[in-house]
Order: sequence, then C-alpha cells, then structure tokens
Amino acid sequence: MHIAWLGKKSPFCGNVTYGREITNALLDRGHRVSFLHFAQEDFADKTWRSDCPEVVLPFLYKSQVYTIPTLRSSQILTRSLAKLKPNIVHASLTLSTLDFRLPEICDDLDIPLIATFHPPFDSKLRNLKSSTQFITYQLYAPFLANYDRVIIFSNLQKDLLTRLGVPSRKLAVIPNGVDVQKYSPGISHFKARIKTDRLFVYMGRISTEKNVEAMLKAWKLSNMGSECKLIIVGDGPLKSTLEPFYDLEDGIIWHGFESNEQKRIEILRAADAFILPSLVEGLSLSLLEAMACGVACIATDAGADGEVLEGGAGVTIATQGVTTQLKTLLPIFRDQPELTQLLGYKGRQRVLERYTLSRNIASVEQLYGEMLQSRQIPLSRWA
Repeated sequence: MHIAWLGKKSPFCGNVTYGREITNALLDRGHRVSFLHFAQEDFADKTWRSDCPEVVLPFLYKSQVYTIPTLRSSQILTRSLAKLKPNIVHASLTLSTLDFRLPEICDDLDIPLIATFHPPFDSKLRNLKSSTQFITYQLYAPFLANYDRVIIFSNLQKDLLTRLGVPSRKLAVIPNGVDVQKYSPGISHFKARIKTDRLFVYMGRISTEKNVEAMLKAWKLSNMGSECKLIIVGDGPLKSTLEPFYDLEDGIIWHGFESNEQKRIEILRAADAFILPSLVEGLSLSLLEAMACGVACIATDAGADGEVLEGGAGVTIATQGVTTQLKTLLPIFRDQPELTQLLGYKGRQRVLERYTLSRNIASVEQLYGEMLQSRQIPLSRWA
C-alpha cells in the first residue's frame, strides 16, 4: 500500500514524533510512504529515513503549535498527490489553513483521506488555557466531518467531538503507541553522573499549557533535600523566564532540549518519578515513554492522561491546585522507594496492555483497509 503522509518534521513536538514513529513502522511493514511537509526548499534532516521520499510545501510561518502556508502550497500539494497516486492520504493535522482545503483536494482526486487530530484538551474546561483549546475544537469540528475518518486518542476526545457535531462513525479511537522494546527498564548511569540519589524528571515543552511553573513552585516548597534532583528536559518560551528563579541550588537541572533519543531513554531509565503538570493534553507520548521505562508517574487528568493512569497505573492529580497537590506528593515519592517501584511496574504493564506501537500500527493498517474496501478501490488501480 502507498500512503501519502502529510505532517511535520520540524520544529520538534508530539506531532513530529507521532509522524516519525508511525511512518517508520509502516515502512518496516513493507508499505510505501511519501512524506509531504512544510519546510524550506533546501530542507534536509538526516535523522529521517532515506527510503521515505518527501515533498516540501512552502510556508510563511511555522511553530510547534500552528503553520501558515503560502498561497502556492495548496497547488503544490494537489499536483504532488496527482503525480504520486497514493492509495491513502493520511494527514497528521498541523493546524494550518491547508487542513480545511484537504478534503476538497482529495475528493477531486478520488483519494481516501484520513486525519489524526492532535490538539490537547481538557473536557472539563477548568481554566483559561483549556477554554482556548476548546475554541480550536469548535473551529475544526465542522471540517473534520468532511474527512473520511479521523483518528483520535481517547474516548474522552471522541465524546467532546461528537458533542460538537462530528459524526461518531467518522471517529476512530486509536491511542498513541510506544516501542516497548526500545522504551523499557534498563541500566542507566545518569544518576551517578549528576550525583543524586533520587531523580525526578519533567520532559516536554516549557510553555504555559504545560504548567511547569506550578511544578517548580511545588518542588521549591517541598524542601526535597540535597539527595534529590529535578531535571527539566525540554525547551520553550518560558524557559528564560523561569530558569533564573529555579536553579541548581534548589536541586533543579535545566537540561534543555535533547534530540538524541537514546539519551532521553537513559534519563528515563534513571528516573524515580516522572511529573507531567499540564493544563491541557492530548495523550502524552512522553508520559507513555516514561511508563514504558518503568518510571512511577504523576500527571494531571488533562486530556486522556487520566485515562492512561486510571486504576493505579500512576497517580492522577487535578489541573487546578497543582502546586498544592505536588507539595504533598513529592516528599512521599522521595521517601517511599517501594511505592515508586510498584507504580513503575504497574505503569509499564498498562503500556503493554493498551499502548504498544505494534498495536497502534495494526489498528491504523486495519483502518486503511476498511477505507479502501468501503470505497471499493483495488490496490492494483494505483500500481
């Protein structure tokens, strides 16, 4: 099968990771993948596989959150799809105006169109940030109904979109998946290198919706002691604002963005606890990766993360009052290694049961097959 994947290769975010993992797995299973993405004309990233040919789409502006395409991008996309003749177009939605044009383009070319809808959410609308994200869902809902299928990550997300008018039959719940061979418990010397006995990890963007400041305040108020360190792995717009007030004297290490996947795995394997204090989420890949590595996890119930940790696979806190809740929990996680070991074990078991990459890919392949069958399009047509 030939899949034309429309997504992102930069800047680094969950959408990029999702696209890389899924397309690599599809290639491993013998499918052809063509990758269409917004980039400069001379874009070249050697970390991506060479057996996945790409089409570069021009843009005016691109960030981790949204993209502004040029007027030519729609024409280039249409010509490229007509030339490639894929069996399926799979759009990992980049939050751009092209998302709204894509159903019309694929309908004219008679190519089945599947989307993955990533934006974070908090269905309880408990804070300003979740209200802002809800506007994104309201904006997209009428257009998502024009896609043949829309992949989402949880039943909570499905309930939200159906309330906004997206037909239930259009929605396919396929949670994120993790390569559990790669992300697994193992030996790590990272704690010895940074000279700490207990290691707490945050891994993600340093931005308003991630609520990192609330976590940092809780850490400082908890007086965790010299034997504990909190490492912040990531970058973002709030880093320069927060870093001067929370430093190594408080046991906080600002590691910055880590592009090397093996180094990220080494940090997770060394961790005693992983913290995700987000105000809004989709289904956090970083959370699943930490759980797969056997790390005890604390996360808010934003998005689908509470669903991931339900039933004792981790500790869930509310998005309101994060500082107060963490101030209570952090000393417990520091003083009870047996508890963190148990939660780490249960977290990995949860990933093995529900969130493996192989399970994810099998579900995506099944959806592709159902789409072709419903449209009665034989694979030989595109040979």
